[in-house]
Amino acid sequence: MEELKYRGKKREGRHRDTWDPFQLNPVGAEKEQKRRCFIIAQYLVAVFVGLAVLASAVVAKGSLLVLSTLSSPTSLRSPKERQFYMLMLVFCLVCPNFLVFLKSLWRCAFKSFVPPNMKTMSFICLVECLVSLGTSVLVLVVMPQFDVLTNLFISGGVCIMSAILQIAFRLQRETWKIVFPLCSLILTVAGYCLLGLDYYVRVSTYVDRQSSDCFVYIAVGVVSSLLVSICWWENPLQATNRMQDTLSELDGFRDFVFVITSILRVMVIGGVYLLNYAVIEKSIVWSDFNLKNHDWELLQTGLVLLFLQAFCSAACHWFGVVACKIHAVRMSFAIPVCCTGPAVLLLGLILFITQAQKLHGAETGSITAFCESLVPLSQKNTTPIVLLEITRSICRTSLNSYYLQWPFSMLALEGVCMWSGFVTCTYYVWKIKVQRIERTSQLFVRRLYESAFIDLSLLLNTKMKVPRAQNQESHDDIQSCVIYLCATMWHETYDEMLKILTSMFRLDRYRGDPKEQHKDCFDFECHIYVDDAFMTDKDTGKRLVNSYVSDLIKVVVEVYRVFTNKEPDDVSIIEAPYGGRLVFVMPEGNMLYVHLKDKALIRHKKRWSQIMYMYYLLGWKGYIVKNPHKITNTRQMNTRPSLVSLNAEISLLPQFDNDNKRKFLSDDNTYILALDGDTDFHPKAVILLVDRLRMYDNVGAACGRIHPTGMGPMVWYQKFEYAVGHWLQKTAEHVFGSVLCSPGCFSLFRGSALMDDSVLKRYTTTATRASEYVQYDQGEDRWLCTLLLQQGWRVEYNAASDAYTNSPQEFKEFYNQRRRWGPSTLANTLDLLHSGGETVKRNASISRLYIFYQMFTVGSSILGPASVTLMIAGAFQFIFRMAGTLSIIVASIPPVFYIIICFTTKSNTQITIAGIMSVLYAFLMTASFFSIIGDMVVQGTFITPTGLFLVSMAIMYFVTAILHPEEFGNIIYGLMYFICIPSGYLLLTIYSLVNMHIVTWGTRESNKGEEVKKRHNILCDRNCKLCCWDMKIQISQEKENLILQQITGETLQQQQPALPDTTQEVAPEDVKKPEPPTTLTTANKTAANAAPKPPAAKTKRSMSECSDTSSSHCNDSIDTRSISSWASNRFDYKNTFDEETEELPVSDWVKPVKDEFLKKLTYANMKRNLQQQIRYTLRSRDYDDVCEELVLMLTDTLSRELGAAGPEDVLTGSQLEQLQYALTEQARRILKTNHLERLKSRVKLAIEKTLTAPQVQKLDESEHDFWNKLIERYLKPLDDPKSHQEEVTRELKSLRNKAVFLYFIVNVLWVVATFFLQAIGNDVISIKIPKYFPNGTQSDEYLKVEPVSLMFLLSFAVLLIVQFLAMLYHRVYTLIHVVSYRSTEKDYKPKTEQEEEDGGLTFENHLDNGLVITSEDL
Repeated sequence: MEELKYRGKKREGRHRDTWDPFQLNPVGAEKEQKRRCFIIAQYLVAVFVGLAVLASAVVAKGSLLVLSTLSSPTSLRSPKERQFYMLMLVFCLVCPNFLVFLKSLWRCAFKSFVPPNMKTMSFICLVECLVSLGTSVLVLVVMPQFDVLTNLFISGGVCIMSAILQIAFRLQRETWKIVFPLCSLILTVAGYCLLGLDYYVRVSTYVDRQSSDCFVYIAVGVVSSLLVSICWWENPLQATNRMQDTLSELDGFRDFVFVITSILRVMVIGGVYLLNYAVIEKSIVWSDFNLKNHDWELLQTGLVLLFLQAFCSAACHWFGVVACKIHAVRMSFAIPVCCTGPAVLLLGLILFITQAQKLHGAETGSITAFCESLVPLSQKNTTPIVLLEITRSICRTSLNSYYLQWPFSMLALEGVCMWSGFVTCTYYVWKIKVQRIERTSQLFVRRLYESAFIDLSLLLNTKMKVPRAQNQESHDDIQSCVIYLCATMWHETYDEMLKILTSMFRLDRYRGDPKEQHKDCFDFECHIYVDDAFMTDKDTGKRLVNSYVSDLIKVVVEVYRVFTNKEPDDVSIIEAPYGGRLVFVMPEGNMLYVHLKDKALIRHKKRWSQIMYMYYLLGWKGYIVKNPHKITNTRQMNTRPSLVSLNAEISLLPQFDNDNKRKFLSDDNTYILALDGDTDFHPKAVILLVDRLRMYDNVGAACGRIHPTGMGPMVWYQKFEYAVGHWLQKTAEHVFGSVLCSPGCFSLFRGSALMDDSVLKRYTTTATRASEYVQYDQGEDRWLCTLLLQQGWRVEYNAASDAYTNSPQEFKEFYNQRRRWGPSTLANTLDLLHSGGETVKRNASISRLYIFYQMFTVGSSILGPASVTLMIAGAFQFIFRMAGTLSIIVASIPPVFYIIICFTTKSNTQITIAGIMSVLYAFLMTASFFSIIGDMVVQGTFITPTGLFLVSMAIMYFVTAILHPEEFGNIIYGLMYFICIPSGYLLLTIYSLVNMHIVTWGTRESNKGEEVKKRHNILCDRNCKLCCWDMKIQISQEKENLILQQITGETLQQQQPALPDTTQEVAPEDVKKPEPPTTLTTANKTAANAAPKPPAAKTKRSMSECSDTSSSHCNDSIDTRSISSWASNRFDYKNTFDEETEELPVSDWVKPVKDEFLKKLTYANMKRNLQQQIRYTLRSRDYDDVCEELVLMLTDTLSRELGAAGPEDVLTGSQLEQLQYALTEQARRILKTNHLERLKSRVKLAIEKTLTAPQVQKLDESEHDFWNKLIERYLKPLDDPKSHQEEVTRELKSLRNKAVFLYFIVNVLWVVATFFLQAIGNDVISIKIPKYFPNGTQSDEYLKVEPVSLMFLLSFAVLLIVQFLAMLYHRVYTLIHVVSYRSTEKDYKPKTEQEEEDGGLTFENHLDNGLVITSEDL
């Protein structure tokens, strides 16, 4: 209710100034706020992860201590039991090496294999063998000789080498912090001394008959700890930048090294075990490993302890990584790991105190008597083994001394020293700063963890400094980047344009002022490329913008009003060789460019628009920032009155400011966000994609989760189709290799990847052969990704990055869209498989197994029609009781019929018949569904191949939907998807293949813009008195009949002899044939000629004739002025607004566009704009009173000066000049009265900004030349001769015939094989499967299944299971990324007074941040 009142109050305020106060309020225009539920969930996840780290570390450490106690020679267990527990201890050490071996082998197989350097690998193998030797000797030889408390404390000594290297290399950023490693070294040495002293006392006082050979084990333990501490040698070295070449080289083949070293480590562990217990002690009795039935308790205890230790140590390592990635380093990582040792001790004491009462002898008051009573208990089966042995081990300490018990304090002091030693050694962990989804390799030095010392392993393995980017000095800050949002528009509706503009303005609000730093460290620009933006007026023959551009301008103004409650402040209208450009400064100061493409001047369609902006943003802008001295005019000081800061400081135009920032960014940190004209997204989606590219240098592109929007059955089908495709297929591609297609509607590309060899250059290839038309132009986004993959770049998928785009709502539009996508997908996948060998060598993300996986999926899709046909045959067989052979014949008739229809009729007829058949097939699929259920009822069990497949599919999709809670509703559309399977996988496949020769776009063909053009054509024809020629002349304008072109040409010459004969013969395009202009202005006359010259010759001359008095409108490179002189000069509005007398020689389309923006200078708009400008200028709380007074008085002045003007009347230049003078004088008097003359410049500039008119400018000469050359080289409109078109058509039909024949043969062979198996009979050729009932009992009958069908079913099931497992893996890491983002999400908070005071803009010298020009300098 409050929101309704708020909106009503705002509307009433607008209604006082205009009779049209109504406005749109796009969904999502409100400010994003942190959801309380997400904040709570974030903390809950952090707490859960922290508890998981602590619990798993305690269990892992405790299990190892129990095993070492049970295997001790002094334990009360039998030799057979001790031998078995020692073997479990060996397996505990082997498990992490085995896991690392599997992971490294997986990466070598599925990712990449880099041949190792033998010298480096030999060194690594030697180090790993020494570490493994130390670990196995310490755990298998030394620890069984000590008591459980000593074993708990002695592990802290493995940090000694790290402390020594920290001291030696002086790795501390602050000198005084060297105290930490010094203390660590002293405390560790003191702990070892206390250990020796404690055992000396035990031997002297005859505690538990302690022998003197314990000193040998102490010495061996110290040496073993030193060997173990070598494990983390890389950490200090990488922190001090030593051995960088060796470490960098090691990173390249680390996976293969881990495969080898894991095997070596296992061999060393086994060798130590055999050498000590089989050779030296000779205590192994091999026959004892043959356990009997009565040894079940022994086996159970040992296996449980082994599982707990192995599983919990691995879980602790994984949860520790997660804790760092979600920005909970202290709470969920450092604190739990540091508290592991004390927690184990505390838990042991609690268990001992609470459970010791169960032991016989606990009632005795003496500890010595209690310990003596434990020996007989070993013979009783009722005594808990673990409790007894732990208690017996504690009795080996000085507590069991008959003489002195105070030496036990030395043992406690030893534990404190050891614990304090490793905590001080790893002090840097508490200050570590991590980025979102930090790579594990950037967080930890080694992938391998030491399960015997899991807590110390995690801390010592954490990198001392986390590298952020290559060649970056500060590793605590993320690398800045610039993002170019590039949206391509083709006949979008008003509502669709509203979505993309709202999304861009949301990002502008999220980013804020580009001159201020942002926590995500990015800058951005928005570029919209409008295809087919012009039309020819019927009456005057002028080239004007069409209705789509008019709608786009209205949308920009409307969205600007919604976000700011005022009109756009800074608008520039620029002519360009490709058409025109509109430049807007968004509310927060970021730039929005709208590029209007004239298809008579530049090649249209989406791929060519992408080439256009890639060359402009990556090629041209990258060139000018690297070579600013080669630009003809100095651009760094271009200013505009409305862009002067609030403190009267001159600032760069935002577009030049972004170019200036890009000087300090590499191409690796320049990103392009490819968008469609109807995409809806939030800033979070962009930031999540940026994270992927920022953190992984080999990622060339990243895409998000695309959600189709709309209404109707076709949209419902696509909702589930998109969901399954993203849930299973894209995640499997991401996990096992690389995503094959990053959709052009919402994908982020790395600049350096697009600029790589054979990517952008090859992307400019014009299709000349039939296969190129299919691969290049029908699915340009998939082809671009194929080029990236072939050059070694990785494409990733982020499931948390959501974007919404309109999907086809009509059956015809859907079929035409998939007619493009299907062949293109197959062509690009086959191209990738064909170059698979070379791609595997270049691309670290693609392996031969992944190539095999793609071959399997392609084969499954090719066999889709046959599989659907056989499924329909099964339905016929069950429902109508047909024979198997007859049902196959009947099921094959509709596909054959539709193939004949597609070859003999037109496209519209094919789609109509496909729609009718789809409805009929839907009924059959419903019957098929019930037939499968009926078959399970008849069989009396669902444990049949078909039944199991159906049930498991339903369960799998349901679980998948549950794991995507925000998309769970899509599961409802699964039934619609199921009954449409024949239409989507049979009829659509046939339609796509048979119509492969049609290469038109197929969608957005009948929008209002086309109707406008047709109206214009018809209006032009009305001048002809031969009414029968009306239709034919329209057809000739679209170049559909060459003979009619000549006839209408004569008619036009007779009807309009005054018009120049400059009609251009435009080549027929794929989507819509362009309308030839009949009259062109001076600016684009040359471009419309048939001669193949660049369209810039006359444009340059005409644009250079701009007069000096109006140079502020047409020249974007005005003379450089000094800051002080510019600020002191008064702005001359006479030159600004008296454009009726000093009009630039511009194209015809400019004036109507400018008139649209001049509506800003109406009374209603100026009043609202002035109020907002004053409030923004004096937004400090100190100026609240004077601000409201100014708003009130200046509004009254405005009303008084414009009393005679209507609310919608546009003011003239003289009126604006008079109004500016009156407002300035009124403001001066108010400020003088309030003794705030210092604010005079601010208020004056706010008034001038309110009265600023849109400016007409021209391109810089060098950029103008760039566009001419780019069009001439790559983007000249196609003008293929008719002979070439006919040849291409023949080639396309030939390719179509080959593809149809291949598909037909493969599917027919599959159907025929099944047909003959049915004809032969199940009794002859079949696989007998035992029949089980749901209660588990086996039936006497057998299920007979055809081998071909069973193998296909199993293969498909294996494919789904593999995709399901990949989805589970991907969901976990998506959750980690989302939680990490939520912890760093921007919170929209009002500025404090200090921030408001410092809110003025400054002009900084980027070469020396110490130089800042402020208002005091002026």
